[in-house]
Parts: sequence; structure tokens; C-alpha cells
Amino acid sequence: MSLSVRLQPGLSKDAATANMIASDDDPIVAIATAPGRAGIGVVRVSGARIGPIAEGLLGGAAAARLQPRHATRARFLDANGRVIDDGIVILYRAPNSYTGQDVLELQGHGGPTVQRMLLARCLDAGRAIGARLAQPGEFTRRAFLNDRIDLAQAEAVADLIDASTEAAARSASRSLTGEFSEALSQLAQRLTQARALIEATLDFPEEDLEQIGARDVRERVQALQHSVDDVMRRARLGAVLRDGLRAALVGEPNVGKSSLLNALAGQDVAIVTPHPGTTRDRIERSVDIGGLVLNFIDTAGLRPTTDEVERLGIDRTLAAVAESDVVVELTDATGEAGCHPHDSHDPRLSLSAGTDWRSRIGPHASHLLVVNKVDLSGDAPGLRDGRMYVSAKTGAGLDSLRAELLRRAGWDHPPSDEGVYLARTRHLDAIARTQQHLQQAATQLRPDGLHPELAAEELRLAGLALGEITGPVATDDILGEIFSRFCIGK
Repeated sequence: MSLSVRLQPGLSKDAATANMIASDDDPIVAIATAPGRAGIGVVRVSGARIGPIAEGLLGGAAAARLQPRHATRARFLDANGRVIDDGIVILYRAPNSYTGQDVLELQGHGGPTVQRMLLARCLDAGRAIGARLAQPGEFTRRAFLNDRIDLAQAEAVADLIDASTEAAARSASRSLTGEFSEALSQLAQRLTQARALIEATLDFPEEDLEQIGARDVRERVQALQHSVDDVMRRARLGAVLRDGLRAALVGEPNVGKSSLLNALAGQDVAIVTPHPGTTRDRIERSVDIGGLVLNFIDTAGLRPTTDEVERLGIDRTLAAVAESDVVVELTDATGEAGCHPHDSHDPRLSLSAGTDWRSRIGPHASHLLVVNKVDLSGDAPGLRDGRMYVSAKTGAGLDSLRAELLRRAGWDHPPSDEGVYLARTRHLDAIARTQQHLQQAATQLRPDGLHPELAAEELRLAGLALGEITGPVATDDILGEIFSRFCIGK
């Protein structure tokens, strides 16, 4: 187990090792299949001393006959020797297992009662050696601590389980095999090489290498900046692929927000009536559009009102505007809803305090004006003059709307997971800090203000920022936050 590079600040290696031994070498047991009835159920055991559990569950003779990585039919016995189930057992010896420890995998019938009986029997048989229930994500956490996978790969396990589209699943699978980690590793190596070159020129100034070395490093840093920018672009697309795009449907009452949500979702998600103010609370629905999840939020109509409940709905609309990636503003092509389609700054949509609701749109969010009910106005559907003309009732223009939403998400071409890194917020933050340090290094290497020693320090900090993604500099707080989101048994 490699611990020396994953220590909390101020924590000695001996203290960290003692803490790990107390929690990460205990035998852990968990049901590894989802709750409910199924053809097969799996109970998993991992630890450094799991022999007594195998003997107690299978009997001494049967446990002695187990061959590593061979499926063996066996009867699972209770404490009195009665058969609990008849199934398959597989033994994995350390370090050639998922966790890097000895692992016992019991495959039996998938009934909840049978699985609970097997779980209880494993805990009882391992009581003398400190066997306990696994915490969420603890199997994968041990795989990380035992250098079976890095932190980005560990997160890819959870992303693969949670993937809501085929594209997201394929991208998570590639991250699990190390594609994202390999790209980061190559960047880290190039950072180290550039830093070593700077330090070499500082060590031998008498050979007049300083100016030559600085020019070489400048070129290397510029190339690194382009590479990191490319990784950031792919990671941002991956973040959208993983979490989806948040799109708020905003506008006055009766412009067709709920009808548009129903049309995009392909089913009646929101109630539609001719009466204004029907939608009082936000309604959310995730829609798969070409492999990308769009999380649509149908909001309460924006209008002056004295109704306290409707006012609360409008406040939630404003909150949805602030948190969305795309704000889809709907207007009525017939003008019957009170807002002319060609006037996207109607003062009647202002807040009671006099602030335009559009000021709530985030700095990185996109604002799309959609003119609905073209089936009544006679307008041609499609995108023109920066506006999207559609009919939620007939479906006219909806394909163009979907394509425009994908384009605004960064998918300029048909959505593809190829070359996309399924990134998380912490990944984006670490890459952004890497970009900042590289920019500082480039500034320190300019001919008009050459400070190579400062540039070397910026390159070191850039490498540390990248290392946070794969885990060499991760703290226990980060690990706890990541693995607590896993399901139990994984």
C-alpha cells in the first residue's frame, strides 16, 4: 500500500499508516448487487485475513480446495452446518484482485432474504478477525489506496454506474481504462521536463545556457498551454456529458412552456390548460437528445401578481434562471400572451423591484429566444435572426431547436463521446489552476522580464494541480467526499 504521497498536511507517515491499518485492513463484507429480486446475487468480502470467513461459510475442506481465480460450486453453510444456498465461489489472491487484497466473491440466488443471510453469516464467521460491513465505496477506495487504480479511474467507476446515456457510459468506460489519466500523466511528464531544463540553466550560468534554455522552455510552456487548453475543452464537454445541460424554460403565462416541455419529453410531464398561472412550481425533466442529457426546467410564468403562491413560484423561476446553462425564453408568435415576439425586453416582464429578470442569467450561460405557436401565426419554423420559431403543438421546428441546444452545449457536430473526458467539477477546477500557473510561468519567461526561478516554481505548482485529479496529492477529506457518493458494495 503506497501512502507516502497521500498524506494530509501535518500528518506523519507513521501516523497515517496507523490510521489506515485501523480501517483499511479490516475484512469488509457487503452485498454487491442491487436490492430486490434477481436471478443472481453477489456478496463480496475483502481483507488481509479472510481465511476464517471462507472456512466458516464453506467448511474447512471445501475452503482448502479453492483455487485462485477459479469458479467453484459450493454450498454456503450457516453456523450449524445447515445449507443457506447453493452457488459459486471465486477466490482472488492479493494483489491480483479488484481491491489489491484477498477477495472472496459469493454468487448465489438473488433473493433479498438469501443475500441477507449470507451477509450475516460472513460477518459472524469473521467476527474474531474484525470483519465489518463495508462503507459506501470502500471496495473501490481500497483499490485506489493499493494502487490498483488512480483517483480519476475510481471516479469513473461511479460514473459508469450512474451513466444515463450510452455516450456517457462509453466515455466513463474509457476513463476507467486510464485514457484520461494517461493524458494527464503525459502533461505531468512534460511539466517535469520543462522544469528540469530551467533548473539546469540555473545550475550552469557560466556556460551561457540561460538565454538558450529560456527560449527552449518558452516554446515548451507554450506547447503545454495548448495541450492543457485542449484537455480543458474535452473535460468541459465531458462535464456536460456527465451531468447534462440545465435548460430553464422561461416566459409569461400561456406562451407554451409546459407544452414545449411535453413535446421535448415525448410525454405529458406538465399540466397544460388555457388558464394563466397553471404552473406554480418548477417541473424538471431529463431528456436524452442525441446522446446528451438535457435537464429541462418548466417554470412559473413571469407576470406581476398579488397571489402569494404564484409569487413564490416566480421566485423559484428566478432561481432556475440563475443556475441554468441555457435560458430558453418563450414568447407567443400571435402576441396573445401579452408579449410581442419581436420585443425580447418587454418591461412587463421586469421584477417588481424594477430589475430585469434577464440580469439573473449567469455569465457563462446562454440565452435563446424561442417564438412559439407558429402554427397559428403562419411564421416559418426554424432559426433566423437569432430567434428560434417553433410550434410545440405540431412539433414544427423542434428538431432545429434540439440541434441549437446541442450547439450551445459545445457539440458543434453530432454528439460523440470520442476524445471526451468524463470530468467532474473538481477536475475542471484543477485544470483551470494548471492553466493559471502555466500562464504565470510564461509571463516569468518573457525576454523583457526573465525570472526562470519563479517560472520553475509555477511549473511545480501546475504539476501539483494536475496531480489532484489522479490522486497523488489527494487529502483524506477529498477521498471521503468522493467515495461517500458510491453505492455500498462497490
